[in-house]
Amino acid sequence: MRILVVEDEESLASALERGLTKLGYTVDVAYDGEEALEDARKSHYDVICLDLNLPRVDGIEVCQRLRAERFSGGIIMLTARSGIRERVDGLDHGADDYLVKPFAFSELAARIRAVTRREGGAANPVVSVRGLE
Repeated sequence: MRILVVEDEESLASALERGLTKLGYTVDVAYDGEEALEDARKSHYDVICLDLNLPRVDGIEVCQRLRAERFSGGIIMLTARSGIRERVDGLDHGADDYLVKPFAFSELAARIRAVTRREGGAANPVVSVRGLE
């Protein structure tokens, strides 16, 4: 499974990349919203972990553009914005989940599993051709 981590704080981005890689995911990192959009257009991601406070293009705009372009993977917003209105806005603009910083890595891992197992999600598909899976 491929995950794109979009986080401008390099230490947090690096920690998330290491942790998710240890769990067996293939992880790419983008440090601003424009880079995230470019990466999402070039590669297939099952999940995007998306900060809101990003340089160039903010996370809400990234989420809206991805959904307008029919991105079907999961989007989990990771942000310090903890108000009810901000959480509702994030979800209403296309996020599947919203996690407030600081968070436990185990909770993020569980939310990734939850987003990818939903019907219609991009969970690990099995393709069978002539007896080979």
